[in-house]
Amino acid sequence: MRNLSDTINRLAAFKGMKAMQMPHAGGRLLPLADFGSNPGGLAGKIHIPPNLAAGAALVVVLHGCTQTADGYDLSAGWSRLADELGFALLFPEQRRLNNANLCFNWFVPEDCARDSGEALSIRQMIGKVVADRAIDPKRIFINGLSAGGAMTSVMLATYPELFAGGAIIAGLPYGTATSIPEAFDRMRGHGGPSGKALQALVEKASPHAGPWPMLSIWHGTADATVAVSNADGIVEQWRGLNGLAAAPSSVVKAKNHTRKAWSKADGTEVVTQYLIDGMGHGTPISAADGVAAPFMLDVGLSSTRELAQVWKLQARDRRAQSFYKPNFTLIGDRTASPDSAKTRRGGIRETIENALRSAGLLR
Repeated sequence: MRNLSDTINRLAAFKGMKAMQMPHAGGRLLPLADFGSNPGGLAGKIHIPPNLAAGAALVVVLHGCTQTADGYDLSAGWSRLADELGFALLFPEQRRLNNANLCFNWFVPEDCARDSGEALSIRQMIGKVVADRAIDPKRIFINGLSAGGAMTSVMLATYPELFAGGAIIAGLPYGTATSIPEAFDRMRGHGGPSGKALQALVEKASPHAGPWPMLSIWHGTADATVAVSNADGIVEQWRGLNGLAAAPSSVVKAKNHTRKAWSKADGTEVVTQYLIDGMGHGTPISAADGVAAPFMLDVGLSSTRELAQVWKLQARDRRAQSFYKPNFTLIGDRTASPDSAKTRRGGIRETIENALRSAGLLR
């Protein structure tokens, strides 16, 4: 593990990078309030298409560092696609009180454990939206970029029974870092568990024993921020859980990317990996569906639309769903109040902020 001074030097190196902040999306997202004890101190935003049918799907979207929910939505095109196809959206959003760079704290043990911290806050948000909007509890999906991708790993590992599928974009395997120095090492592809040890991290994260959510992994081959080896680590982690062979069931080479799939004996694809040729760190988008911005990269391939197709997000017959009643059970509030949560997190926040100030990244 590298020491704190080395970490501060690495933080300072990021000072010259362009922020991932993007233009505001013009109010397409609305605040989500009163969703629980919120031990992680997160904010939440939603987009509900007009006349949303009962039994519709819910997609949870986790932004990257320095990004906002509105900016990510504008660039990735999620709310426009939700209006087109008829599904609901939830955007958990980080606050500077928790992380000065607005990163989800995927490397902080209390935030990436079941029924704790930020993971529980996101779980509570999902419960609120599902109950309020009559979402089909079997059609909940999650995806995220970078730190949001790593937090997607957290949610899929700690609450696997909740999700039908997920997508990790330029993210990392679950449970491989428990501190800031380790987080930087894992981002660069240094150290960390492999093989069955990766699988065991997910097995220990919840009492669930399968079946597991379908998983899609997206990564640029020229990513200099999160090493592409992490994409292989995620495949290894979830391939092992599903008892799949090491070799992919299919490999398809497209114009600018390679798609690999690992399937069950019946041919059902469980794990897929998209490696985009020459793409750096970011979410792959298409100008037809999104807006290019820093770390939202127009490569002519919309991960948003591709995921919508794989997850079959189109609205179901409204008449067939008219008497739908959700059987979703809200999780109990077994955590401290938001005020005590802020006190609990103060030590971690103070350490991070002091490091950022030393590096000239925070005033």
